[in-house]
Amino acid sequence: MTSNLIGRITNIIDPGDALGEVLFGLIMALTLTVGSRLVFEKEGLNVDDLVVATIGCNVAWGIIDAVLFYLGATFYKSRRLRLFRQIKAARTESAALMVIAKEFPIEKAPFSAKGADAEALYRSLLTLAGRADPVKVSLSKGDLLAAIAVFVLVSATSIPAVMPLLLIDNAHVALRTSNLFLIMLLFVTGYAWARFSGGRPLYAGMTMTCLGLLLVAIAIALGG
Repeated sequence: MTSNLIGRITNIIDPGDALGEVLFGLIMALTLTVGSRLVFEKEGLNVDDLVVATIGCNVAWGIIDAVLFYLGATFYKSRRLRLFRQIKAARTESAALMVIAKEFPIEKAPFSAKGADAEALYRSLLTLAGRADPVKVSLSKGDLLAAIAVFVLVSATSIPAVMPLLLIDNAHVALRTSNLFLIMLLFVTGYAWARFSGGRPLYAGMTMTCLGLLLVAIAIALGG
């Protein structure tokens, strides 16, 4: 069941984007709960207020991230249309090839390509652009579903943060449990990231955990 759910999500949104949203949500939740532990030790803590604040914060940022993702999709498609028009407007073939090479630099790709291969690729793209016609930029159902997935992923990360607070009567123990659970999920996120990208899962899990905790510490230190 879990694998089917993951498969559906990755069919809607790129795995890297999905894991990035999960990471962002976990950091948001950790920032609130870790910061609340500091308040708890000094002034006491209203658990109900913390639950509402954690859920509300992640839901709010889920909405913001979804809107930004939707706008980003519009920008990406508009940029591709602009590239197509630049290629069409180029006065010479060499100028058109330079436009394509600037947009798709082979030297930044994670592989070594020969100059002749790069030129062949650019020429094929130029041929394709020459035969194609511009279309109106419009967002698809897939873009909307991806934006909804972003909202759900960021919002859902508040659930593991608040569950211990709802199930454990001792606020101090509940906060520690919540923090531990979220830290474990940071590791799982890094592990999954490596599985999708072909990296080293254990190394990525540890790196993601350390990076997440560092970002949480920075956020708390700056009053986030």
